Amino acid sequence: MSSAERPVRECLLDAAAALLVERGYRAVRMQDVAAAAGVSRQTVYNEFGDKWGLAQAVVVRDNDRYLDGIDQVLSEHEDLYSAVVAAVLFTLEMSADDQLKKAVLTGADGDDMLPLLTTRAEPVLFTASSRLAEHALRQWPGVDRDALVEIADAAVRLTMSHIMLPSGPPEQVAHFIARMVTSYIGAYGKTGGPAEDRAVRS
Repeated sequence: MSSAERPVRECLLDAAAALLVERGYRAVRMQDVAAAAGVSRQTVYNEFGDKWGLAQAVVVRDNDRYLDGIDQVLSEHEDLYSAVVAAVLFTLEMSADDQLKKAVLTGADGDDMLPLLTTRAEPVLFTASSRLAEHALRQWPGVDRDALVEIADAAVRLTMSHIMLPSGPPEQVAHFIARMVTSYIGAYGKTGGPAEDRAVRS
């Protein structure tokens, strides 16, 4: 699988993702990943440190690909409300067909990888919140930065909670999160939040 044209790290992540879906976390060995990528086992350790580091890298890359898609979705909408609806729908619908996320959430040994999306999900959450906030600030520069950063983090966490434990149809969830985001942004206006909040932040 590995070649001069494709970075070794990408080959290893492809191999690891396929094996995690096929076998589950407990059954995958670093040697298996190395063999599938056509490199030595030591190469895998050099790249990721251990199996947990490898699994984390697989999940983070998967998340980055989602964010690339969300960037495109956000760019297709002029108003914030419809953009949030479309982004949340995109995430929920894509996640429903994502074999890797299914392996993490519902696999027989899913508990081993579940922290990557729950108690140890900070790399995923921080990257998602940061990228979405920065995109929104470029697209809607009049929005208060502090308010947008706060609500982007809340929206990402809420969307992830619905991925793990759906509580309603995707469309309903998407509109709820869009109302939450725009209501929060609206409360702050374009130049700042309520006076008492600005005083606290200053």
